[in-house]
Amino acid sequence: MSEQRTDKISCGREEEFSPLVVVAGLMITAYLTANIMAVKLVEIWGAAVFDAGTVTFPLAYMLGDVLTEIWGFRVAKKVIWLTFFCNIVLVAATSAGVLLPSPAYLQKTADAYAEVFTYVPRIVFASLLAFLCGELSNAYFMERIKKRTNGKYLWMRAIGSSAAGHLFDTVLFVCAAFGGTAAPADLFFMTVSQYALKLAAESICGTPLVYAAVRVLKKRRVPEEGGGVRRECA
Repeated sequence: MSEQRTDKISCGREEEFSPLVVVAGLMITAYLTANIMAVKLVEIWGAAVFDAGTVTFPLAYMLGDVLTEIWGFRVAKKVIWLTFFCNIVLVAATSAGVLLPSPAYLQKTADAYAEVFTYVPRIVFASLLAFLCGELSNAYFMERIKKRTNGKYLWMRAIGSSAAGHLFDTVLFVCAAFGGTAAPADLFFMTVSQYALKLAAESICGTPLVYAAVRVLKKRRVPEEGGGVRRECA
């Protein structure tokens, strides 16, 4: 009797740190990292200019695809909203850090900190709006395509949902952040180049990672009643 109870307790403790916690934590980290990296602009061959945070998008969208594939749109939506509020906390906390006094002998460090974390309100609004609409549309289309294809062709829904998500994300961000201050031709060039880069990175890097992550998670989990998944526990 006591042995059976011990098994149940240990199983419950294992479930407290579930794969869902790991995937959600990595997704939140990817987006917070992207916000910090976005301070630096990258130029390639003088033809494409984008912020350094773009390099984390394949990972972030890949994790969003994994969330929807394994746990469904309802759970993915909760994690997306959690990520959204974590981004707000990051902006509020780092902005408060800029206002805090610093020792005179560390003024250069304080100036560098302020240079990185002095946010332009319009850019912050554009970034948060683009993230929320892009990621929610990515998760929504991921689930819709899955239903239409009867759970087949993971590559189709991974790339197709990301194509929709990146479109919303890129168009909303560029227009909200730079509309009215940049020429229409520049806005169009920025949108097309960033969208193409994100989609190419997603197709080349993100989709193989989705396959690998989903395969690992499905091996460790079994179907529940109602189509969900649960951890198999002896």
